[in-house]
Amino acid sequence: MHYPRLIHHGAVDGVTGSCHQYFVSEKHSVLIDCGLFQGVEQGRGKAGADSAQINFPLDGIQALLLTHVHIDHAGRIPYLIAAGFKGPIYCSKASALLLPLVLEDALKMGITRDEKLITGFIQAVSRQLRPCDYGRWYPLEGCADTSSIRFQNAGHILGSAYIEIRHHNPMNKELYYKAVFSGDLGARDTPLLPDPTPLEEANLLVLESTYGDKNHEDRKSRQQRLQHVLEKALKDNGTVLIPAFSIGRTQELLYELEDIVHRMQGQAIHKGLRWEQLDIIVDSPLAANFTAVYQELKQYWDDEAKQKLKSGRHPLQFEQLLTVKSHDDHQKVVQHLAETGRPAIVIAASGMCAGGRVVNYLKALLSSTRHQILFIGYQARGTPGAAILQQGQTGGYVELDGQGYTINAEVIQLSGYSAHADQQDLLHFVEQMRSPPEQIRLVHGDMDAKLELKRKLESKGHKVVIG
Repeated sequence: MHYPRLIHHGAVDGVTGSCHQYFVSEKHSVLIDCGLFQGVEQGRGKAGADSAQINFPLDGIQALLLTHVHIDHAGRIPYLIAAGFKGPIYCSKASALLLPLVLEDALKMGITRDEKLITGFIQAVSRQLRPCDYGRWYPLEGCADTSSIRFQNAGHILGSAYIEIRHHNPMNKELYYKAVFSGDLGARDTPLLPDPTPLEEANLLVLESTYGDKNHEDRKSRQQRLQHVLEKALKDNGTVLIPAFSIGRTQELLYELEDIVHRMQGQAIHKGLRWEQLDIIVDSPLAANFTAVYQELKQYWDDEAKQKLKSGRHPLQFEQLLTVKSHDDHQKVVQHLAETGRPAIVIAASGMCAGGRVVNYLKALLSSTRHQILFIGYQARGTPGAAILQQGQTGGYVELDGQGYTINAEVIQLSGYSAHADQQDLLHFVEQMRSPPEQIRLVHGDMDAKLELKRKLESKGHKVVIG
């Protein structure tokens, strides 16, 4: 058998459950990510809980390398530990601060609410963490002495990275072989975070393809569209509900909303409401915690965001922003907005409406034409978010917690707001390399997206395989 070789344990037939095993040799391998499946990808026919179980042997796995802390890349870590994995978990320094928050939430949602068990587990995982600086090579513990890894900024969320694995070339011991795993790459020119660091070279590039067949709007256009949608929606004195993941998308939205409110200060949305009077509500304890960490880690922000801070503005903590933490307060806010029609923007998780507090808002608001559901992120096949997008065009219904809810609220999609690189960004990431990779392997995308990106890359002379 030839080495290095690669086995995919997730995110090969779709966009969730990222988990890839890279074999440096017969006895030495590493895992890149260990995420949960979602939507129709959840378990591929198995029950939901079973889909999270580790169904591959751990023999020879020396380490887990984590690209970032989104649940579809990190959510199966508790199951990996339970299966007996005791190796180091390498990630960026920012991800090391965020991961305990993600895992605590994942444990409470899917495994246990026993605080003692959760605390013990988080402490155990923290001992396995190996926080890494961007741009620095680290030797892999327990692996072949020639193996080393490097994390580079991927621009997707705070702490996100693409990972370079370097080891001796099995065909020529005098040369090094480099495999690169993109994780989720961020789009260029997004709020708050710097663009992805250019990739210099790779023998093998394992590349995400979420938006391999689409291009996003430019940032100025999408912010104008966001403002236009909000102005139109809020004239009905209803709630604009934005399902968004607690980390990354929520902070980016807050940054954009603060910019709109700052520019429009003193101007009217409609006769009875000025922009600075508009309540912007983040209803998620997890999102609030993540936002606090984002603020602590200002050194990772881009130059534009840092300049705003210097000028006295607070892009993630401004006057109109209200944070809902307790469950009792959450229920009161849902009831108040449903009964009074007070104009507000609510950001709540989860981004695909598959759980979390956004579900209670949907149950309370979907039946009224006064409200709007604004989707700004990718909706995986089989998720409630995808169903609302599809059924909302025809006045259909969606099933939430086993009960059907008629969709009378206006359903809007702003495709430009994505933390993922689009087709042009993905092509740019490859084309800026000093020399083309020997092979590009496309993962983390639906088949149409993969096929279109493959066609584009091959037209530029690259050797591309799918999965």
